[in-house]
Amino acid sequence: AASIITIGDELLIGQTIDTNSAWMAQELNKIGIWVKRRVAVGDSWNDIRDALNEESKQSQIILITGGLGPTADDITKPLLCEYFGGKMVVNEEKLQHVKYLFEEVLKRPLLERNLKQAEVPDVCKVLLNERGTAPGMVFEKDNRLYISLPGVPYEMKGLMTNDVLPMIQKRFPLLTIIHRNLVTAGIGESFLAEKIQDIEESLPENIKLAYLPNFGMVKLRLTGTGSNREETESAIEKYFLQLKERLRELVVTDQDLPLEQVVLELLKKNNMSLGTAESCTGGYLAHLITSIPGSSVVFRGSVVSYANDVKEKVLGVPDRVLNEHGAVSELTVKAMVNGALEQLRADVVIATTGIMGPGGGTTNKPVGMVWIGVGNKERVSTRLLQLRYDRSTNIQITAANSFNLLRQFILGEA
Repeated sequence: AASIITIGDELLIGQTIDTNSAWMAQELNKIGIWVKRRVAVGDSWNDIRDALNEESKQSQIILITGGLGPTADDITKPLLCEYFGGKMVVNEEKLQHVKYLFEEVLKRPLLERNLKQAEVPDVCKVLLNERGTAPGMVFEKDNRLYISLPGVPYEMKGLMTNDVLPMIQKRFPLLTIIHRNLVTAGIGESFLAEKIQDIEESLPENIKLAYLPNFGMVKLRLTGTGSNREETESAIEKYFLQLKERLRELVVTDQDLPLEQVVLELLKKNNMSLGTAESCTGGYLAHLITSIPGSSVVFRGSVVSYANDVKEKVLGVPDRVLNEHGAVSELTVKAMVNGALEQLRADVVIATTGIMGPGGGTTNKPVGMVWIGVGNKERVSTRLLQLRYDRSTNIQITAANSFNLLRQFILGEA
């Protein structure tokens, strides 16, 4: 088992989101290491030391990120030097690398505090960080492995990929850990559990089922562990197929993919282009789609028609429809789809219009009322949502429902 300790006051006050430990846990899991705990501590000597003491009781592998910079608040390196009973020495290879980075790559003056980055405890194995000045360091104590890495994600990932993961694989006998995922839509977590209760109760000790609800969908994750990969894969596949068959009408995908990637692959498969006409989502749908590499093959573009006159002048939504039915209406979202089909020359369009809050609602059209539409030149499919969350969550739920409606529309057309 492994523990991950992330260091920095910015993590505790929410100024920086800890993405490091999530990525590290995923990569460790791939090679058969189960992360038992993830702990965040501030830039406090005592707190870091206490975390090291506690996690050494829990895990054989303790990974630490952060606190290795050149400024006074970066205390990880001197703390580790004291903790493992060493003294600071200059690592010549690291020193030359720091000089090279500043003189040849960055072309910036080299300060004394930058040179101190080449100082390391004499009781560690140094991992040369090709992507930055802070070195990686490996310590051993009481048959425990302690690995200190930079907090900069780009630098940490380089050291993990090139040095740490191969080192762990060589050193420890590792289990096989296999995950299989089903993403479902259209049913709540508790009702889903009722439908598959007998399958869940029949699972052997080495296979666990997790329910992961999110924005109107529920991901089911089967996790199997074992010493033999073929036996573990065979066992988990048996129960995975049972779940897939039982929930066949609810399954969105049997891969651990975001919904926007699922529909992107469907669009590619059916040789269809996509456009979006967005009011209440403000371009969020387009952002999600274009975040995926290769989206340019199918995505035509977006019209963010936030104001009514843009809906009218750019998308051709009739003034009569806006005046008589309002911007948040089924007729308006249908007109937005048709206008975007014309303007964007796309095969299929998603449109959204609604009231995300916290203000702007009325008795007839409360906050959280959203119309979404998906259509082509032959037909338009619509759906009304009545949401009850904060603005950000309402936008994300609308996006999830929009992409799922698109998925259903494409499958119906195909």
